[in-house]
Amino acid sequence: MTVRVRFAPSPTGYLHIGGARTALFNWMFARAHGGKFILRIEDTDQKRSVKGAIQAIMDALRWMGLDWDEGPDVGGPFGPYIQSQRAPLYRQWAAWLLDNGHAYKCFCTAEELKARRAAAKAAGGDQSYDRRCRRLTVEEVAAREAAGVGYVVRFKAPSEGVTVIPDVIRGDITVPNGQIADAVLLKSDGLPTYHLANVVDDHFMEISHILRADEWISSAPLHLNLYAAFGWQHPIYAHLPLVLNPSGKGKLSKRAQAFDDHGREVLVKVEEFRDAGYLAPALNNFLANVGWSFGDNREIFAIEEAIPRFALEDINPAPTRLPYDKLDWLTGQWIQEMDALELARAVRPVLERQGHEVSPEALLAVMPALRVRLKKLTDAEGFLRFLWEDGGSAALTADRLVSAKLPAAAARRGLQAARALVAAAQPLDVATLGPALTAIGESVTANGKAGPFLGTLRLVVTGQEVSPPVFESVVALGSDRTLARLDAALALLPEAA
Repeated sequence: MTVRVRFAPSPTGYLHIGGARTALFNWMFARAHGGKFILRIEDTDQKRSVKGAIQAIMDALRWMGLDWDEGPDVGGPFGPYIQSQRAPLYRQWAAWLLDNGHAYKCFCTAEELKARRAAAKAAGGDQSYDRRCRRLTVEEVAAREAAGVGYVVRFKAPSEGVTVIPDVIRGDITVPNGQIADAVLLKSDGLPTYHLANVVDDHFMEISHILRADEWISSAPLHLNLYAAFGWQHPIYAHLPLVLNPSGKGKLSKRAQAFDDHGREVLVKVEEFRDAGYLAPALNNFLANVGWSFGDNREIFAIEEAIPRFALEDINPAPTRLPYDKLDWLTGQWIQEMDALELARAVRPVLERQGHEVSPEALLAVMPALRVRLKKLTDAEGFLRFLWEDGGSAALTADRLVSAKLPAAAARRGLQAARALVAAAQPLDVATLGPALTAIGESVTANGKAGPFLGTLRLVVTGQEVSPPVFESVVALGSDRTLARLDAALALLPEAA
């Protein structure tokens, strides 16, 4: 069997992180078996479709590193891959179901259906469709059509026996057929519902396996009976575990939980994770652990490493929460494995989205020291604020520059010596500055310890108590701006006696 799987989002908005996990598992499964990963856009609900959503979904998938073999933008042998462009196919097969006695025309209006549901609810009865149009005679159907009464096409669901859903993850799930409603397949506007469209598309796109969220288990009996009505072989099903809020209570949603137990905003969009400074490889690593395990107690791995080990049978069906603290830790671990140039290239667009322009040279100077301090790329903003602000010089006072271990006179001598060093240094690099500034610090303190002076120098250069190490900060800031800040600090200190 050639493995062919699909990820089929609706363009009703952003790519939800739960949907991203579904896409990732489909992609991993396809790559593990040398199969095809198909992107299909299910936009038959035109009223809920959002302009630009298709592109946003594709951009999010590409940021994650998930490529597709067939899809709206790359084509393929079974296109088009946008359902609204496939409407004639759905009408053709809806007509086939009608002609072969597997479906019927329902003339009930939305208002009538609403009234009946309300009455059934008040009486404590079954609120599903009562199938009254299923009992219409041929003559009654013809009369309504002749009168121009609009209709939808409903499936004639079986009422006796059971339907067994064979699920790779959960085993066989048995559902009494009496629980299967006569679902609408074709709406009055000629567009299909999800039920008809996905069955027809999965058949004609030769989908071998359906990996989807467990919320679709309730629809699986209908889909299986549709396959049987058409006389088609159904794909292999695997319903993925529900992704819960960080609290573990309820489906992941900002409406259900706006903040996690640590006061952090609950993120649900892939783009939110990107903008919050998470790395795509770390996010993939994290999502792969939501319901699946690499094994060998290994938590950090590249998706490419996991692909050969990925098996549907190893997915845990239990709902799984998103532990954001684990994602923070994973991202920090991935950042530490990046070289300085790679990290600088990753940090720069994040800073630009925050409205800051920093030269590649400045970033490259601080990245080796900053790498072990970052949990997310956005953390860089707090450390590097001195590069686009005045370094806090306006808030500096003489009192902040001196201490018991570094009196004013000593601070002034040290800053003057540092100024001379920076002015003369060609080139300005850590290898030159580090030993020389340390020696200056040792020379101006009574106990010969450089720490007090280097702390004051860090405050002068960055205006921050927490920043990259002072040597790297000077290199990143450059000679001219460093000298200006040293001059401002020296102006605050009295002339040496």
